[in-house]
This record gives sequence, C-alpha cells and structure tokens, in this order.
Amino acid sequence: MRGPYRVKDSPLFRNAYFTTGKGHALMLATKLHLLCGKIASGKSTLAKSLAAEYSAILLSEDQWLSRLYPDEIKSVADYVRLAHRIRDIIGPLVIDMLKSGMCVVLDFPANTLADRQWLRSLAEDAQVKHRLHYLDVEDDICLARLHARNETAEHDFAATDAEFRLITRYFQTPHTDEGLDILVHRL
Repeated sequence: MRGPYRVKDSPLFRNAYFTTGKGHALMLATKLHLLCGKIASGKSTLAKSLAAEYSAILLSEDQWLSRLYPDEIKSVADYVRLAHRIRDIIGPLVIDMLKSGMCVVLDFPANTLADRQWLRSLAEDAQVKHRLHYLDVEDDICLARLHARNETAEHDFAATDAEFRLITRYFQTPHTDEGLDILVHRL
C-alpha cells in the first residue's frame, strides 16, 4: 500500500503520518513551529527553511497583511489593529490544520509575552507540540540586513530605522519559564 495513512486510534502514534512503500515507513510528528526575533533577524528565511525541512504549511503574517490590507499600514497602531484582525481568522485555521496532522510554521512574530501566549495556546488547543525558534541577532546586524532588504524590495514591508527602533523597544526575550520549547539560533 502507498500513500499517507493517519493513525487515529493509537495514543502512541496520535498526530503521525506514515508513508509506506518498499518496506519503509516514515513518521512526521505534528508540530507548530514559531519564530521570535527582531525585524530582519532572519525569521522569514528560517520559516521557509523549516517549512521545506518538515514538509510543513507556512503561514506568513506579512503576506496576509500586505495582501489583505495593501497601503493601510501607516503606523505601528495600524499594524497592531490589523494583525489582531488576522489572528482572529488564522488561529482557528491553524488549530484545525494541526488537529488534522499537518505541521505548521507560523511566520508571525512571537516577540512579546502576549504574542507567545497566544501562539502557544494554538498548539495547546490542538494538543500538539510546539517549538519556538528564537533568532538572537544583534541590532546592528538586523539594521544592516534591513537596509539590504529594503534596497532589493524583496520583503512585503520595508521598515525604516526609526520603525525598527520603535518596534524593538517592545521586544521581550523569550524564557523557558513561559512553558516554551525554545531553540536559540545565534549569528
């Protein structure tokens, strides 16, 4: 037999897929991958890599915002308002995808305690594991990357230095006492 098979009745293999063929079996445990890091720290690049590595669905906040609300984000207040609107839609969708056995990479910033609590709750509601990928990158490196990114216009949003400094003021380093499975990526 070939193809993916969902194992529903065994608690040991809950949220696992097997692909069989020629005597080989492959198990992919369902997991929610989260990203934390300052602007231009490499979150979107890592998200794409994780999605490829884990055959996961990638959902990007920047893509949703830029396509649903083009030219509407003029301030940090606009971003916060519209990002929360998207989260009301994305949250239940992510939970359903995780419950169906899909791995998901959420390229949504987990940069404050409140953000991380919401993101962790998605995994908890779906009863799957999560991993927070924390990109610990110095501000000067992020700013250099931001300048390069803005020149190429390859990203959905082009933040200024002032916006970088403003948003960075709200950044809170994640800690394991938040109930997070944290993997630190340093440059």
